[in-house]
Parts: sequence; C-alpha cells; structure tokens
Amino acid sequence: MRIIAGDWRGRPLQAPAGQGTRPTSDRTRETLFSMLVSRLGSFEGLRVADLYAGSGALGFEALSRGAARATFVEKDPSALAAIRANVAALKAADRADVLPSSAAKLVTAQPFDLVFADPPYAPGSGTMVVEAVREANWLAPGGWLAIETEAGDTVEAGSWQVEAERRVGRARLTLIRV
Repeated sequence: MRIIAGDWRGRPLQAPAGQGTRPTSDRTRETLFSMLVSRLGSFEGLRVADLYAGSGALGFEALSRGAARATFVEKDPSALAAIRANVAALKAADRADVLPSSAAKLVTAQPFDLVFADPPYAPGSGTMVVEAVREANWLAPGGWLAIETEAGDTVEAGSWQVEAERRVGRARLTLIRV
C-alpha cells in the first residue's frame, strides 16, 4: 500500500498484521480523493480525522496533500502499531495525533473540517458513524464526512446532506456535508 499523491507520493505505508482490519484499496482511495478534490479544491490547512484508521492511509493521504493536522482513531493494537510506525517513517509526529480509542464512542474534540470513516462492513455501520460524529460534534460547520461501507449498505445522514455516493467494487463511498 502506497500514498497516491502529494508530498509523500509513492511512499509505502505499513499495514497492520493479521486479519483484524480491511485496508481501503488503492482504487477506492483514488476514487474517494478524486470526489473530495472536485468538491474541496485543496486539502491545504484542513484538520482531518481518520476513524477506524487501520494503517492510517486516508489520514496520511490527506496530510500528503497539504492537510495541516490528522487525528487517527483506532483501538486495535496491531493497527495502532502500524499507524505509529507510519507516523515515524513519514516524520509526521508534529502533524499527527493517535487516539487509542473506539470510533463508536468519540469524545468531544475541536471540530474537524473532514472526517474519514471506514468502519467494519456491517449493516448500519455508516449510519452509526454519522450518529457518533454528530453526537461528539466532530465536524465543523461546512465540514465533510467521507464514509466507506459495503456496497449494499445505505448511509442515513439525518439532518446532514448526502452530497455524493459512488460504488467502487464491493465498497460504497458516501460524502456527507454539514
């Protein structure tokens, strides 16, 4: 797995050992970032969060493209070790925070401009992410939430606006705007 674009383009990322995580494929990441670039224009200066971070590929991709800071939320020990190894390899400690926590039980934080979420594929997992992010007030006004779910799982956004949905292989990408 490699970073697709930006300052760290082509740099490899360490993935967690074992079968506990499902890394977002390069093709799915390319599609997601294309969708975001067409709406955001740039990642410059953004504060991003990567929920169910796994290797941290989504957050590191955003940092590579100019995001100011990324917060990685993950509870699996092997995934946390991979994220920390990637932070060290990319010399990103001054721009990255690693929270060893459940993304389903977020603690209120300073709101983010963009939140990525790649929860385990299970019915309703995307809708659960929307509820957790809303309850913890993790999105700034005008912020974006990008969720990857199984292709057949529709995400309910409640009072927020679903801006786009795309199917990529067995995944569905849903972009939501506050």
